[in-house]
Amino acid sequence: MPQITVDYSTSLADTFDRRGFAVALHAMVVDTAAAKSDACKTRFRPVEDVVVGSEESGHALVHVSLALLAGRTVETKAALTERTLGLVRAHVKPAEGVALHASAEVRDLDASYEKFVD
Repeated sequence: MPQITVDYSTSLADTFDRRGFAVALHAMVVDTAAAKSDACKTRFRPVEDVVVGSEESGHALVHVSLALLAGRTVETKAALTERTLGLVRAHVKPAEGVALHASAEVRDLDASYEKFVD
């Protein structure tokens, strides 16, 4: 915990500082949600096909999903979402003429969530 997944357009591969984003995101989650840094895990999933409305080009997306153990307030979750989008803005530089569609969500992990570290 937290489990973080970032879906991003492959067209951003050279302009999205993923490592820098993850490091900054982990620090922000620790400060905002009282998580432990070594518990933050982020995985990036490239997305090849993006269609916005009826357009198949001219758009790129980044969607960040943060899953945390239950117990954070609505205000904490809202702060996480807002700050996450700020980090996306700071770490993603889309090409000229490309509209960046960025979104983030924070949700509670299901009560069945378990983990181990070997």
